[in-house]
Amino acid sequence: MDKTKRLAIIGGDARYLPMIHALNREENLHIQLLGFEQVEQSYTQAMKTELTNLNTDQLKGVILPITGIDDEGYVEAVFSDQSIQLTEEWFQSLPEDCVIFTGISNPTLDRYTENANLQLIELMYRDEVAIYNSIPTAEGTVMLAIQHTNVTIHHANVYIFGYGRVGETTANCFAGLGANISVVSKSGADLARVYERGWQGYSMEEAGKYISDCQILINTIPSKVVDASLLQQMNSQSLIIDLASKPGGIDFNYADSIGIKTIHALGLPGMVAPKTAGEILATQVIQLMDDPQ
Repeated sequence: MDKTKRLAIIGGDARYLPMIHALNREENLHIQLLGFEQVEQSYTQAMKTELTNLNTDQLKGVILPITGIDDEGYVEAVFSDQSIQLTEEWFQSLPEDCVIFTGISNPTLDRYTENANLQLIELMYRDEVAIYNSIPTAEGTVMLAIQHTNVTIHHANVYIFGYGRVGETTANCFAGLGANISVVSKSGADLARVYERGWQGYSMEEAGKYISDCQILINTIPSKVVDASLLQQMNSQSLIIDLASKPGGIDFNYADSIGIKTIHALGLPGMVAPKTAGEILATQVIQLMDDPQ
């Protein structure tokens, strides 16, 4: 009986190369790579191919880029100069037990996979991936803060909006460097935990009373929480780093109009620690191919 699992990796960025290396070490796993023709490395259990030559009948899994597909089905492939478009008919050619992996989805990908009766797993929304990824995200945020301020992190007044998986790790990271941490959250439980840590905690309604002290604002909430009314009360020398997915949580246009520097820092794990980020993804794919949850 053939125990080989067939996996297609279609497009991706720098973190996908260490992911491929990690997957290549797995026994009984045959990998087909699409959108990697500019990569010179060779793999014992992986081969490059094109969409027209890909046999979909026996695929156990398909890994799409972190960004999934766009509204027309095109994938991001930074190691290719070819356009790769996945149609609804292509998804319908996959076996029903084939698992589709992506970082984040959109209505087009949701519709294609639902109509094909395929399981879609958004890796970036899984607790395991998000918590692991929060480490390089926090480290990358520290890097950006050092690069774009003229003060030390030590004793800087750092305000962190949101105390979820990324917010908590980021707060710990900056606190370890001696920053004065203030956390803004709508959750009473979060604020209680912040109090236990010895930091300042404010509700969303209270934030405006104290935000003038902020030197570095880090947002992790994916909705517009730092609006014009709040920005008006901030020091124009402040730095804002938004870690939330598009469209972010900052009124960027208004911040720019009053001279506050903003950085929408998307995809930090892939930029600052692609090897770690890729290995995290590989571990999750291996586990979820055997036991999709």
